[in-house]
Order: sequence, then C-alpha cells, then structure tokens
Amino acid sequence: MTGQARSEGRKILDGVRVLDFTRVLSGPYCTALIADLGADVVKVESPDGDDYRHIGPFVAGESALFATVNRGKRSIVLDLKAARSRRIALALARRADIVVENFRPGVMAKLGLGWPDLSAINPRLVYVSISGFGQTGPNTARPAYDIVVQAMSGLMSITGVPDGPPTMVGEAIGDVAAGLFAAWGCMVALFDRERTGEGRHVDVAMFDALLAMMPTPACRHLAAGEQPERVGNRHPLSAPFGVYRARDGYFTVAVLNEKLFAIFAEVVGRSELAGDPQFASDALRRANEPALAAAIEGWAGALSVAETVAALTSAGIPASPIASIAQAWASEQAEQRALSSIVTHRTMGAVRLPEQPVHFGDSPRGGRRPAPSLNEHEAEILAELDWEGSA
Repeated sequence: MTGQARSEGRKILDGVRVLDFTRVLSGPYCTALIADLGADVVKVESPDGDDYRHIGPFVAGESALFATVNRGKRSIVLDLKAARSRRIALALARRADIVVENFRPGVMAKLGLGWPDLSAINPRLVYVSISGFGQTGPNTARPAYDIVVQAMSGLMSITGVPDGPPTMVGEAIGDVAAGLFAAWGCMVALFDRERTGEGRHVDVAMFDALLAMMPTPACRHLAAGEQPERVGNRHPLSAPFGVYRARDGYFTVAVLNEKLFAIFAEVVGRSELAGDPQFASDALRRANEPALAAAIEGWAGALSVAETVAALTSAGIPASPIASIAQAWASEQAEQRALSSIVTHRTMGAVRLPEQPVHFGDSPRGGRRPAPSLNEHEAEILAELDWEGSA
C-alpha cells in the first residue's frame, strides 16, 4: 500500500492489496465490499472451488450467488496442504496489506499461515479472522451456520408473532453482519497502521456481530432488566409503529413523538386521540396499542394502500407500502443512489450486481470486474510475484 494524493476519479482503496482465503458468505461478502472500492482482491480457492460456485440460482451455468459476493476479485487455486501452494501463499502475504480468512479457528495455524506466521514476514499486515464464535471462548471450535447463530444470539427469540414459533430473518444476517464488521475492522486497522506502522490481528465472530446489531433488546435487558419477546410487526417500545392493513394490502407507519401523534390523529380522523390519557406518552400508546390499531385499520380499511400512504406522508408522517425485493431494486431511489451496476461476465453476459452502499464524495462507482472463473488469474498473479516455480 503506497500513499496516493487525492485525485478525482480514483477509487478510494486503489492500491490496497487483499489476500482472500474466504469462502461461502461472511468472508466473501467482506472482501466484495472492499473490492467495490478499488482494492485488488486475490481470492485463493481450493481445487474444487468455493462452495458457492455450486449453489444456485444458476444463470448460463454459473452461480449468480457466487457472482454476487465474489465480484471484483481475481482467482488462483492453491492446495494449502501442498508445500508449493503454501510457498505461493506466503509470497502473496508478504506483499499484501490485508489477509482475510474464515476457516475454523486453528486451521490457518496448522497450515503455517496463521497470524504469527504471516505477521513475522509482513509486520504491517492486517490479518482478519472471521468465525462463528471468535478465536476465544468456550464455543470457539463449535461449527456455526447462520441459523445456529441467529438462534444462539437471541435474534430468533424476538422475531415472529407472539403466539408463533421463533422465526429466522429472511437473509443469512449473521454472515452478512460478520462480513460487514470485518470490512469495518479492516479499515480501522489500516488507519491505525498508518499511525503506528504496525499491522494487527482482527477477530470477528458472527455471534458477536449479531449481538451488536441488536441495541434495542440489549438496552432493555442489560440496563433495564427486561426480557424482550416476539412482538410480530409492531415496535417493542413505540406505537403506532408497525404494519397495519388497508383495503387492498398492508402498509407501515412510524410515530415516535407527541407532535407526530397529534398530526397522525388528525389524519385518521380521530383528533380526540391526542388528548386521550391512555395515549398521553409513547409508553402508554405502546401499552394500549390494540386500541390504536383498531382506529388505524378502521380508517385505512376504506382506503387503498397507495391512498393511505399518500395521506400519511403528505402530513409528514413516516409511512410506506410493503415493497417486494423486485420493487425495491427497481425503485428510482435505488437507481439514483447507484446501488447496483452492470458487470460484463464471461458467460452470464451483462448482469446487474449490488455495490457497497457508502458514497465517498467524488470516488466513482461501477466499472468493476466480474467474479472470476476458477483459477482464472493464476498466470498473471504468479507473474506479478516473479514466480520461478510456476511450471
């Protein structure tokens, strides 16, 4: 990594070298975010390739899931149990700014590629380890899939309707949260390295990440001694704040203060609610939410979702229809924010893929390389190393 003057049109992580030993979702999601910002990410794969190469949906015979979370990277196959491959991995690590791995704790050490091994040959290296439960603690060796971590973190206990079973979130949120915090950890450690000249080991756990992603139940339990439970499509602390029914479907509304509640009462034709003692505070409105829900749905039941949302938003009250995934991605908001861009894939052709969501002033978006084919970049990566043993 070399210092660069700020210049228009430069991606913010141009010049940063990342050695990526990750597979499946948490690690590849982390390094995809970094690749979006211009870093050179070299993805090390086993001879069989990342597991996600073999999981659908498939487009033109290629995994769309692999293409999504491995966008912008280069691929080289290394059998890390073989001496030659380990030598190549060490050569790549000597010139890397960041190494990211998501093996079970201890696996990289057994291969001679752990933090002590690589920091000894590259003291400026930022080494990021992603795992289910971290490098320490009683569960460190326990296998972890997203559903397991959702269950163990308490997230499933607060997701779903009160009289129904615990419910998964509709994405592998534990993997995604760990990948997001890992990318954040990479950047913090790089910043610290610029001040100290030294790299460090960054330890990220899916379990830790999910706990950190739940500040509301954390404060309720840790500070107030409460036991959060499932509340369905309602907010656990505020009302009206949830999902309600109109004539032709569902909509959301969020009211969080007295001023908004008075306006809300006017909009639904029940101005007297603002002066009713049982709705005099947010806590009281939450305690008496069923009565509020009846008033809301009594009003909205005569209106379409579009009419309901229009009436609320025109009065300054946060509200929305329930968009599908397709509607969200097709929205003008997503388009103008450039949350996806076209990538030209060797077999899939022109395919639209997500981009990391943060905007950095004049740093450009788009212009990314597609996800690589297995071992696609071996020759050029070895040439960059001046590797004599490539034959």
